[in-house]
Amino acid sequence: MIVLASQSPRRQELMRLFGVDFTIHTADIDETMDPARPPAEEVARVSRRKAEAVAEACGPEDIIVAADTIVVIGGRVLGKPHTKQEAFGMLRTLSGRTHEVLTGLCVRRGAQISSEVVSTRVTFRPLSDGEIRAYIATGEPMDKAGSYGIQRYGAMFVSGIEGDYFSVMGLPVCTLAQRLRAFGVPILPEEGSAV
Repeated sequence: MIVLASQSPRRQELMRLFGVDFTIHTADIDETMDPARPPAEEVARVSRRKAEAVAEACGPEDIIVAADTIVVIGGRVLGKPHTKQEAFGMLRTLSGRTHEVLTGLCVRRGAQISSEVVSTRVTFRPLSDGEIRAYIATGEPMDKAGSYGIQRYGAMFVSGIEGDYFSVMGLPVCTLAQRLRAFGVPILPEEGSAV
């Protein structure tokens, strides 16, 4: 059985692309990151910790998929905003600049663990204060790292992307497909092979 350690509707939507059955088991952990450590190390640690927390309730043959996504600009990590003012400040910071989206991915079965961080560079066009306020009024920014979602209204702010689009959504599909195959999950089996 494949277990997705996330309640994110976006990650669930992306998992469905693989055409495999999976269940959802939310990891209830402290996701606070240490600002003194490199962001890539911290996002990897949190994704591994999510997988570890879910593993306690899973069988030894279950494959656990856990991920964590952060936005980094100028060395500063932008998590999910707690207030509309915080969301405004984050979007004002991203306006007209390039930032990095880091997604830590951990795939685990028993003691076998595959963990890595996928980095994507995203560039925002300059935003007016009115646009930012209108976007915040949609409610979309409030549960997303960096206060934006690239798959809906936030796409209107993105002038360029270098890397994995789906990683910005929260789950690096290309990388995950390779990891699931390595764990024996038949993802798009080759012609002539048993399905």
